[in-house]
Amino acid sequence: MAGNEQPLPLSHRDDEHVQGHWLLARLGKRVLRPGGVELTRTLLARAGVNGADVLELAPGLGRTAAEIIARNPRSYVGAEADPDAANLVRGVVAGQSSPAHTEVKVADAADTGLPEASADVVIGEAMLTMQGDTAKHAIVAEAARVLRPQGRYAIHELALTPDDLPEEVTTDVRQSLARAIKVNARPLTIAEWSQLLSGHGLVVEHVATAPMALLQPRRMLADEGLVGALRFARNVLTQPDARKRVLMMRSTFRRHRDRLTAVAIIARKP
Repeated sequence: MAGNEQPLPLSHRDDEHVQGHWLLARLGKRVLRPGGVELTRTLLARAGVNGADVLELAPGLGRTAAEIIARNPRSYVGAEADPDAANLVRGVVAGQSSPAHTEVKVADAADTGLPEASADVVIGEAMLTMQGDTAKHAIVAEAARVLRPQGRYAIHELALTPDDLPEEVTTDVRQSLARAIKVNARPLTIAEWSQLLSGHGLVVEHVATAPMALLQPRRMLADEGLVGALRFARNVLTQPDARKRVLMMRSTFRRHRDRLTAVAIIARKP
């Protein structure tokens, strides 16, 4: 991938303390979304990015940015708060053959600095999950602000299931995730994700789910390919501190597999 020479975010932190998604990236994993590349492609197909002005919030490694640009948007803007991640995405975008106008700016997802009603599609993956309630609302409000009428907000997040999960179980799952990935992850149920969007005037039009199988061999092969999966496995086997973290993450995901799912939601601005 173009841009691999750039440093990864939080490269100064050791394997024991770095956030889980950046640890996986450090080990060579390129698809970090809970539903894998297949759910991302479902999301993009439903969002209708072809010929659209697209804003991606927190593009991370740029894996989805490449998928977006391959679908020939009119323009692509990435808003990434981490300067190192923004540089990575710039490298990815520069390596794509596309007539679209592209820009990657260092900006917070809740304050992109973009004009009101300037985007047809806003995309955010695996980032609202990592935010507290106040930040979730701020980011969704910003997405709604920059969307044009009839524009689409497309999210791909981790969800709790079923919708009537008891509060004590919800708390246990969230605390387990926080310990494993070193992020105060706060996934919502699918009903709660939908309510979050509708609370900002958006109309949910499509919901799709996929198993939360980020570290399972079948998903690894599907997302990374054989060479990428083998590279990741080799790095895990040869780095003891990282291996300990990865095994803890995988154990946590397995233990709560009946309570976790990946969800993609498309919501339209009236």
